[in-house]
Amino acid sequence: MSYLESRAKSVPSGLRKILYLNWPLTLLLASVAGVGFLMLYSVAGGSFSPWAEPQAKRFALGMAVMIMVAMVPIWFWRNISVLAYLMSIVLLLAVEFFGTVGMGAQRWIDIGFMRLQPSELMKITLVMLLAAYYDWLPTEKTSRLFWVLVPVIMILFPTFLVLRQPDLGTSILLMAAGGGVMFLAGVHWAYFATVIAGAVGLVTAVFYSRGTDWQLIKDYQFRRIDTFLDPSQDPLGAGYHITQSKIALGSGGWSGRGFMQGTQSRLNFLPEKHTDFIFTTLAEEFGFIGGFTLLSIYVLIIVFCVATALAARDRFSSLVTLGIAITFFLFFAVNMSMVMGLAPVVGVPLPLVSYGGSAMLVLLAAFGLVQSANVHRPR
Repeated sequence: MSYLESRAKSVPSGLRKILYLNWPLTLLLASVAGVGFLMLYSVAGGSFSPWAEPQAKRFALGMAVMIMVAMVPIWFWRNISVLAYLMSIVLLLAVEFFGTVGMGAQRWIDIGFMRLQPSELMKITLVMLLAAYYDWLPTEKTSRLFWVLVPVIMILFPTFLVLRQPDLGTSILLMAAGGGVMFLAGVHWAYFATVIAGAVGLVTAVFYSRGTDWQLIKDYQFRRIDTFLDPSQDPLGAGYHITQSKIALGSGGWSGRGFMQGTQSRLNFLPEKHTDFIFTTLAEEFGFIGGFTLLSIYVLIIVFCVATALAARDRFSSLVTLGIAITFFLFFAVNMSMVMGLAPVVGVPLPLVSYGGSAMLVLLAAFGLVQSANVHRPR
């Protein structure tokens, strides 16, 4: 019997578990979702359809899922982490053969009432598996080469499957979140320094190879890099998204144009205004103050996750909570960087704000794991 299982009896059962939920974290999640409903109402021209109403229903379902996950002992989730990971792999493989195509990518499986995106599920099950792996692995083996290669394979295999869809944004998140869990588990920094040095060397070689006989990437790929560095080179083509996004961000100023007064979104200059670029709509209507307020709520969510991890008495609870915090941070950091032109446009939604079913449900289920760690820790 594990430490977690032996201590499970010390936690009250039934409805009393509700008292041990992290209610400040729950209220913060609801606040972020509320911002999302408000912005989806705005971009629809003052209507709850077609985006705000379904999003609210999904959030209600997601909150129910979060509470249900929280009521189950954390050791149960550790014990099924391998099965959850393997199921996610099977779903990713199913996308290859039965996936639904949308916007030039094959990323979804149609299950009738919604389109499931298995790569979203993999973000969480990968964290669960890595946390369970390091909970099982003796600490003295953490930095030995063989035991470092095992989690690397766990990370790279689903990353390869997601890249084939293609979905560069999710691939980056999988590698970054997986690497973050490995670092927090105590893997020696030299491994990460080697990977970073190799990545820098590869990027340098790519740029130096341009126009040579040994050019490493295609000319059109170099043009994409050029557009990212200077969107004005192709303002009506590849640089259109980021150009319009910057106009919306800049026009918001300090306090914004006002609710439902954003010209970029209301006049449809801003593409994907209800999904990937919804933050620019917020910044245009509520300015720097609105954007900073949302960012502050995100930071507070991270703080409560870290506090839960520090209070945990076992390695799995601590690592899975921190891994989910890292994944959540990467979500909003990459999205905000993307719409501000600080990172390439890679299709990462703004968590709990962008319109989407799979991402919201999976993310709230992940926070259910955080809540489970808090509910079932010994007191």
